[in-house]
Amino acid sequence: MKKYYLLPIICILLLCSCQQENKEAKQSEEEAKPKIRLIYDTDANNELDDQFAQMYILVNGETFDLEGITVNATFNGGDIDEQYEEAKRILQLGQRYGQIPLLKGADGSFANIKETISDADFDGKAGVDFIIEQANRSHDQELILLAVGKLTNVALALEKDPSIAQKMRVVWLGSNYPKPGEYNQDNDTVSMNYVLNTNVPFEMVTVRYGEPSGTDAVKVTQSEINDQMPGMGPQIEDPITGRHGGEYYNFGDYAVSLFQHIDYHGDPPSRALFDMVAAAILKNPKWGEKSEIPAPILIDNQWVERPDNPRKIWVWENFDRDAVMQDFYQTLDNYKLVDPK
Repeated sequence: MKKYYLLPIICILLLCSCQQENKEAKQSEEEAKPKIRLIYDTDANNELDDQFAQMYILVNGETFDLEGITVNATFNGGDIDEQYEEAKRILQLGQRYGQIPLLKGADGSFANIKETISDADFDGKAGVDFIIEQANRSHDQELILLAVGKLTNVALALEKDPSIAQKMRVVWLGSNYPKPGEYNQDNDTVSMNYVLNTNVPFEMVTVRYGEPSGTDAVKVTQSEINDQMPGMGPQIEDPITGRHGGEYYNFGDYAVSLFQHIDYHGDPPSRALFDMVAAAILKNPKWGEKSEIPAPILIDNQWVERPDNPRKIWVWENFDRDAVMQDFYQTLDNYKLVDPK
């Protein structure tokens, strides 16, 4: 064989070798990167973005170390038992029910509960005590409390044990800051103001209804879900019964059902996956922008700036919708489940 025939073969072999080395180096880097230690605090039965966020966490086992899930009850979605049952369904679809702790938090509001937190059985005790226990547990990694509903459980935990403010970071999906209103905020404004006045590290992942700068911009249409989702995710042997009836063996099919029983907004009609965005920016902070500000306060449903406030918080905005959704589909299609506890 002449030498000039060998040259392309040698080049191909060298290219393959380099690609393999790069792949192994990337894999080694990912394995060395510590997982994000997380508690997920959710009003799971409120609409449908909570379920997407929960499943996104469950299938990102290379990224998240999920300590547990706590639930709370907001205006929609029923009482604490109904919130618990929906979170349970998603854990079942993610093959982790009974392996990841699931605990009931507050049914009521912070103002109504805080005077009872010394009682043996106050409203939200299981979830609140779990947050405190995890924050106080000796661990190499920072604890992030990802809250995607009202902040009642978070505020109660800080009230019961103020020392945990130095032992965790709170990332909250909520508010239209600097404008008033927003569902999670309005469910318990007292708890939000309480957290803003503590010294716990706090990040606000903005919603901003109708604006391109908030998580409201990360929208999906029913046709996209119908095209992308059927059959996706882990497969279970015994089906769950969905909250609207029917039996489901995977999250993809259940997602189609959720989108069949929801109201749509905008043109084209769509729904925002607010909560999932908050989980996604923990995985890759480049999918949003954050800035540090002096912690404001909400008075009479209006944000009041406190420019001289030494207490600082972070505000997230301007999210990369396409990157978040692409990663969601890719991860669900090539999932690695979080480790059991």
